[in-house]
Amino acid sequence: MEIVTQHEYILFHLYYKCSERGIALRTFSMLKGLPVYTNRGECIGTVNDICLSDIGKIEGIMVHRKAIVKKRRFVSLNDVHSFGPEGIVLKQWEDSQHGYKPKVHYHLFHADCLFGKMLFSRAGEELGMLQDVYFLENLGTIVAYETTDGFFSELTEGTRLIKSKQPPVLGKDAILISVYDQ
Repeated sequence: MEIVTQHEYILFHLYYKCSERGIALRTFSMLKGLPVYTNRGECIGTVNDICLSDIGKIEGIMVHRKAIVKKRRFVSLNDVHSFGPEGIVLKQWEDSQHGYKPKVHYHLFHADCLFGKMLFSRAGEELGMLQDVYFLENLGTIVAYETTDGFFSELTEGTRLIKSKQPPVLGKDAILISVYDQ
């Protein structure tokens, strides 16, 4: 008999509901470090961050290209053809079109970092520090947050998965989410 934790049960439930509708669910931790390929098979770098709008919608990914001068490029979710287990393939890629700065306000790890920020319910309940996000790959909608209470707590209790159907409020000091208004 296999023991399933509440975290695994919720995760299975999320994946099942999404796959029923033909929607793929992703986490940033699954994407980080994956190579990104153009439709011509050229690797333009690896994923090193995701970009969020001020309403908490994932707008795209940041791709890091190893070079003498560190290059980071924004790739919109609209430009992604597919997310695979071994890499991401883009629909079309014209190098000259993608030198612009994205209109995003937050990143998971870099500038205006959300990773490690405290997550609170709108009722004021502390939910833990943000560790990862679960999102619908074709829509960019965040559907769940993975949180932790810290290193030692993670070793003894593990991480928590918190579902939310409402967009988050991304504040300077904390992130507010709806957990009861489902």
